Formats: sequence, structure tokens, C-alpha cells
Amino acid sequence: MQEQATSSIANSSIPSSSERSSSSALHLEVKEGMESDDEIRRVPEMGGEATGTASGSGRDGTSTAGQAQPSAGTQRKRGRSPADKENKRLKRLLRNRVSAQQARERKKAYLIDLEARVKELETKNAELEERLSTLQNENQMLRHILKNTTAGAQEGRK
Repeated sequence: MQEQATSSIANSSIPSSSERSSSSALHLEVKEGMESDDEIRRVPEMGGEATGTASGSGRDGTSTAGQAQPSAGTQRKRGRSPADKENKRLKRLLRNRVSAQQARERKKAYLIDLEARVKELETKNAELEERLSTLQNENQMLRHILKNTTAGAQEGRK
């Protein structure tokens, strides 16, 4: 009976993945409020908390500095604690938010540059169209003059 109570408490304290993604995103926005750009871009260090788990071991099974080797009689704790997972997830969300903001700023600068280039090219195009029209009129006048002079020269010969 007591085991059921502790397991139900443990299950109720750890939200499901869908609950974590929706509720923590809302919690993160409410928690941060109106912060400056520098505060949003700064990723807090989560390593200072005492959670009781080590920072990790290598893939080959060797431990990192400061971590004791488990003896053969004790069970080795696998995975991370829920607090470590949540901290890692929050850091990732914050990095993603910062990255998305930077991408939006880059896109805005790129669009401003493109709009300036469009204006420049439209101006150049208008100038070239005007020059083309002038040259076509000049060409037409010269052909007309040439036609008149050749016709007049032929009549003078006859």
C-alpha cells in the first residue's frame, strides 16, 4: 500500500512529455517576463546545483574526475535525475529561443538589404529604359535623315 502511494506521488510529480513541453514553455515565458536582449541571450549555468548525480562518465565506462567507481556489489545509477533532465531541457529551450531571435534579426537585416537593392535596381532600370527610348528615337531620326539624303542624291543624279 505504501509502495503504491509513493509511486503515485512520483508519477504525479513528473509531468508527461506533452505536459512538460506545453506547461514549461508557458512557465518559462512567465518566469522571464520583460528582459533585455542581453539577459535573454545569456544562458544560465545549471551546474551549481547539488543534485547528487555526477556530471557524466565517458562512453567507455570510465568515470570523470571526482566520481567514484561503483563496486561490483552496488548498482550503477544509469541516466540522469529528473532535475538534471529538466535543467538540460530548459537550457536547450533557452538556446533555441536565442538562436531563433538571432535568425529573425539576420533575416530582417537581409530583407532590408534586399529592399535597398531592389530600389537601386529599379532606379537603374528606369534610367536605362529612358536611355533606350532616347537612343531609339535618335536611331529612327537618323534612319529618316539617311533615307531622305539617299533619295535626294538619287534624284539629283537623274
